[in-house]
This record gives sequence, structure tokens and C-alpha cells, in this order.
Amino acid sequence: MNDLLRGKRQKAPRLAELVRGREPILAPGAYDALSARMIEQAGFPAVYMTGFGTSASLLGRPDVGLLTMSQMVDNARRIAQAVDVPVIADADTGYGNPLNVIRTVQEFELAGVSAIHIEDQVMPKKCGHMENKQVISAAEMGEKIHAAAEARSSGDFLIIARTDARAVEGLDSALRRARAYREAGADILFIEAPQNEEEIAQVARAFPNVPLLFNWAEGGKTPPMPLAQLKELGYRIIIFPISALLVAAKAIRAALAEIKAEGTPRHIFPDRTAFLEFNEMIGLSEIQQLDKRFAAKAERQGTTGGI
Repeated sequence: MNDLLRGKRQKAPRLAELVRGREPILAPGAYDALSARMIEQAGFPAVYMTGFGTSASLLGRPDVGLLTMSQMVDNARRIAQAVDVPVIADADTGYGNPLNVIRTVQEFELAGVSAIHIEDQVMPKKCGHMENKQVISAAEMGEKIHAAAEARSSGDFLIIARTDARAVEGLDSALRRARAYREAGADILFIEAPQNEEEIAQVARAFPNVPLLFNWAEGGKTPPMPLAQLKELGYRIIIFPISALLVAAKAIRAALAEIKAEGTPRHIFPDRTAFLEFNEMIGLSEIQQLDKRFAAKAERQGTTGGI
């Protein structure tokens, strides 16, 4: 059936199955529906809705807690509707206390995503690789994770607990917090911004039988790691939140500079996506098929006098 007619499929069980699989899940970051479609078309098994990219694309501003829960959910819904692969979404701090977290979980689940991560930063939060972060108490965060786990309507909707305590209290504290969040009901743990390879390995050793998420953020505090090494350490999900965003930003700036300098983008035409190719990528042929199908049906009904 055509993409536009088949309806929204249940995505959460698919992510849960992938997490139980043998291969790490590579999930590049999408900041809108178009980038999500491109990630799916490239063959990735999951899409990560980046909060950093969402803030940049919707507001043109940095990831410092300026977006509301409704704005983040709206972007997550558009992304989830654009693809069939599971979507993992950034849900920031859960947007308040445990009661707020309950609504956050319900809204993201209704939006069609398969998992969210909630962090233990003080509101307003900051990007995990920025300076001067603050964290709430482990007990308060534990209650938020407990509320999140109870609020979901399906156990296949995964709760990822993120701790930003490494930068504030040190790695040992971050590991203690992560352990408490796991006991509170988190399905996956996300220890943000370990600062060297030994710390990355130490996180893995601390949780040998727990699904772990690794944040591969270019230019951040965590060093780049080969996939084979992350797989050997046991990381189950690897997100690339800003890769597509940074590449797109550079390409757009280059195109604009060319237009500004030459009055035309003709010199960069060989490097751009062809117009017809782009239309195919965003599903124009599907629209045209539907248009013909229903136009023909309407014409038949018109010639027969209706129903």
C-alpha cells in the first residue's frame, strides 16, 4: 500500500527487539522530517531526534533549554510520521517534576516514537557537552524515572535515563546515579560526556548486562571511538546527534556564499542534489500515483452518475 495510506505502524516493539539483538544500533540525528527520511533511506535501523538540532532548526538558537515540551513533541511527531524505522527522542529533563514527566511520556508515546531519554540536569538544561551544567539530586531524578516507567502504556516504549553528573560531580557519582536510575525503572542508561577512552570503558565495565547508549558528538568532550571498540565494550545504541546538521550547515553556507559572490549558484550545481532526484527522495512519485488513482475513481463515478 502507498506510504500515505498505510497508516502509522507500531514502532516501539521494533526498537526493543533491536536492543536485544547482537549488533549495535546506529542512530544518526534528525532535526526535521526531511533529515529523518534521508537517514531511513540511507539504511539505518533507527533515527535519533536531536534536541540540539531541533533547537537549531526551529529557533536558530543553541541547545540551552529554550524549547517547550510541546515544541519538542511536535517535532518528534513529524519525524515519526515521516519514517517507518524507530525514533529515539530527546525529552530533555522531562519538563518538570514527576507529574510533568508522566505527561511528557504520554505525549511522546502518542507521537509515535519508540524511546525517549530524560536527563538529570536542572532546568533550564544545557547541551551535554557545554560548560556550567547543574544536576538535581539523584533521589529526585529517580522519582522522575519511576514516574516515566509507570506512565507508558506499553513496556516496549523504552525509557533511557541520562546523567550529566560526570561534569559536575565526577565519574564515580555519575555511575552511582546511573545505577539508581536503573533500579528506578530505566531500560537503557546514558552516561553523558565521559572524557577519555578509559572512562568510556569504565562505564561499560560498571554495567555489563545493561543496555548502554553512547553519544558520538563531534567536537564534544567525549573522544571519537571506533564502532568495533564500542561494540566490544557492549554499547547497544550509538547516536550521532549533530553529524547531519553540521554537514548541512556547511553546505548551505557554501551555497549562499557562492550566490553572494557570483549572483548565481551555477558553479556549485555539480555538487548539489538533482531536482528530480530530490523530488523522488521526498516521495513525489507516491503523490502522483495517488493523484491519478483518485482522479480516475472520481471520473468513473462522474460518468456513472455517482454511487
